[in-house]
Amino acid sequence: METTLRCPVRNADDFAYWYTPGVAASCLEIKRNPDKVYEYTSKWNTIAVISDGSRVLGLGDIGPKAGLPVMEGKALLFKYLGGVDCVAITLDTHDPDEIIRTVLLLQPSFGGINLEDLSQPKCFRILDTLRQQAEIPVWHDDQQGTATVTLAGLTNALRVVEKQLGQVKIVFVGSGSANIACARLIFARGADPGRCLVVDSKGILGTHREDLERRRFELVEKWKLCNSTNSEGLSGGIAEALAGADVLIALSKPGPGTIRPEWISRMAPRAVVFACANPVPEVWPWEAKEAGAEVVATGRSDFPNQVNNSLCFPGIFRGVLDIRARTITDDMCFAAADALAGSVGGQLSSEKILPGMEDWEIFPKMAAAVGMEAQKAGIAGFEKSYDELYESAKRIIQRSRNLTELMMEKGFIPEAPESPEEEADA
Repeated sequence: METTLRCPVRNADDFAYWYTPGVAASCLEIKRNPDKVYEYTSKWNTIAVISDGSRVLGLGDIGPKAGLPVMEGKALLFKYLGGVDCVAITLDTHDPDEIIRTVLLLQPSFGGINLEDLSQPKCFRILDTLRQQAEIPVWHDDQQGTATVTLAGLTNALRVVEKQLGQVKIVFVGSGSANIACARLIFARGADPGRCLVVDSKGILGTHREDLERRRFELVEKWKLCNSTNSEGLSGGIAEALAGADVLIALSKPGPGTIRPEWISRMAPRAVVFACANPVPEVWPWEAKEAGAEVVATGRSDFPNQVNNSLCFPGIFRGVLDIRARTITDDMCFAAADALAGSVGGQLSSEKILPGMEDWEIFPKMAAAVGMEAQKAGIAGFEKSYDELYESAKRIIQRSRNLTELMMEKGFIPEAPESPEEEADA
């Protein structure tokens, strides 16, 4: 990543406009009207991706230095897919209060904050507190991004198998921040929690789980799920939970073998299986298909039906920044999920429930949908039509892609090294 200029520099005289003495005019105008900071600085298009490195991908607590490459990779995706300028910041603390305080201190410089790779249960408190206290939108991609793209995939998967969200039995395997957020958003969209089950490493959640009741003030979100799901009071493990289930959403221990094919064979006819652990899904897709699942999705790009939050966060933040929304609500996530699901159109099938990241026009569509929902909720900084939002987002994203291609063409970005396979072919 690097910083580049947006303004022309014809000669040294231009420094007098962009820096001293000319810059004082902008400073004084912002002092008189703080909202002018969005017009006279890069705040309008700049976010920070912030992590403490305590739960990085499947690597665990590797610390802020080792986690920095992931944050920079996230910044790359924000820029190329959403046209969003993003600064990677990793913090040398695991203290949730320090993280909250630091984000609040940093917010004057940014138009939004993307929290990343924070361990649970602190990630819930950090997000909820910052959504209440920050004056700019704060988003936790591991929670909200994963939940949004999962909801989009589930919406289309249920269309394929001709089932209704409010009538299906969903089993969530794994109770980390991602799957808890998936359950929360899917329930808010209309799934019946009482029909559904959540399974952690010790079994099915429910009011019978005395181990979680003893820690209810620490594991607040898990205890809430104990009380809202599993109305039949079932106990046991994954095998018992999957009996008769319509949908499996797994974000748990990488496999293969975490989910056994014989367990899938006991699910309801026309079952939907999301096995989204990385780098290896809980069950191989072909095994799930052979066991009777009609729609199978993973988090990987080398299998059909990739369910990955990279499909949504660039478009969501593009829309949030373009309308200057004050927060990101569940309804804005619903709008993004609907736009993403709707982008498949007539190509919808058991092998294609979501578009791919190469279908770049999904991102301005999501941006426009999110911007319209923010206006509807009364949390937007100004008003724009859908067409205005779409065309603006499309223009900004296209500029970012063109800029990257031009720099590659001119040699400012070096050519990619040949892979071992390419060298062998040569």
